[in-house]
Amino acid sequence: MDVKEDILLDARGLACPMPSVKTALALEQLGGGGIVKVLVDDPVSNRDLPQWVRGNGHQVLGMEDKEGYTEIYVKKAGG
Repeated sequence: MDVKEDILLDARGLACPMPSVKTALALEQLGGGGIVKVLVDDPVSNRDLPQWVRGNGHQVLGMEDKEGYTEIYVKKAGG
């Protein structure tokens, strides 16, 4: 995706629910509309992180599969 993130969060090697926890902490650092690019390699997080994002009122801008991991672009609510 051609989106410029405010924070790059490398959560590779972390099992669910830690990518969601780390994403929540990263979003706290941003104002509304801020973007976090999260890298995950846990298959459960590929499914659960987008659900967590939407369930907390934020937006998943997109997901892109790479070799061995996925990039998930998260936009903080309020912007």
